[in-house]
Amino acid sequence: MRNVVVTDVPRPDAEDVAKLRTYGVATIHEAMGRVGSLGPELRPIQQGLTVAGAAVTALCWPGDNLMIHVAVEQCRPGDILVVASAAPSTHGMFGELFATALAHRGVHAVVSDTAVRDTNELREMGFGAWSRYVSAQGTVKATAGQVNLPVVIAGQRIEAGDVVVADDDGVVVVPRARVKDTITASQARLEKEAATRAAFTDGQLGLDRYGLRAVVEDLGVTYKTHEQALRDGDLS
Repeated sequence: MRNVVVTDVPRPDAEDVAKLRTYGVATIHEAMGRVGSLGPELRPIQQGLTVAGAAVTALCWPGDNLMIHVAVEQCRPGDILVVASAAPSTHGMFGELFATALAHRGVHAVVSDTAVRDTNELREMGFGAWSRYVSAQGTVKATAGQVNLPVVIAGQRIEAGDVVVADDDGVVVVPRARVKDTITASQARLEKEAATRAAFTDGQLGLDRYGLRAVVEDLGVTYKTHEQALRDGDLS
């Protein structure tokens, strides 16, 4: 591991970040071609909160949160702190004191591939947290790591300055180079879903709107009355 801190990370346009926030995780994930999700294991400690911001990345050693202290200094208003570990760690690497320091710097959330603690206090503060674990187990501050170098969570590469969006459905990362295209694709998907919602409200079935009747038929699915199913032994 290279013990490096990158201090001048390019950030995405703030208006673009705000726009991505309005779409939410599921829409963005689909719009990008079903990539970018950090997986179902990273769960929010709260409900009803959606955040988006530029990633500040910290790579720590298991049970050691020294580099989170280092990363706090590199955070700017609107950023999201992304914490990864060099090996799996269930330690409570992040808590209310870190959140207090970050809130002072205009940071509203943390995404951690390790554990957080002080969850009640974090909720009371309105500070968002998405993590793999919740654990009271403490840490040391003794081992150097990296800040603002790429990290990998759930197979997804996250570079400092990429846009991280998180809500009740999980977390998705949008590479900075793909922000504009993702906004366009997300808006198109939102409009398509609005049209579909209107059609479903009027009674149209997904079988017809998505052309699925032919798919069902090609797969050999047959329709039978209850009497026919009884006769053929399907209900036995």
